[in-house]
Amino acid sequence: MSRPSHDAKETDGADRVRLDKWLWAARFFKTRQLATDAINGGKVHLNGQRAKPGKEIGVGARLQISKDQYIWEVVVTALKTQRRPAREAVLLYEETPASQEKRQAEVARRREEKGLGTQPDHRPNKKDRRAIHRFKRDAS
Repeated sequence: MSRPSHDAKETDGADRVRLDKWLWAARFFKTRQLATDAINGGKVHLNGQRAKPGKEIGVGARLQISKDQYIWEVVVTALKTQRRPAREAVLLYEETPASQEKRQAEVARRREEKGLGTQPDHRPNKKDRRAIHRFKRDAS
């Protein structure tokens, strides 16, 4: 009689799952190692406190996730240990309205900042590069 492996179990009916595994399954991080590094680095808070990657979470847990200068505040609504498509992964959590507003404002601010910067119409060619080098040499 063979024993089922620990990772092979499906936790649809289970009431607990590891934090790093849930973050990976919910597609906040591309790998479990990246999720573990973020948790250890203090980028993930469980119910307002730092946690360890092996901490077991359940439905109703509140997570604050900082990634790429964005912050998500989510409530866990379902548990999975298998990574599923993105449209299924968003069903594992519910983002708070305040968090959505903050993130959208940050996206809009970044988009506006990007538009303010002057972008050249083309890359400098050889003649342009020589002119730049002459300008820099003469300026110093």
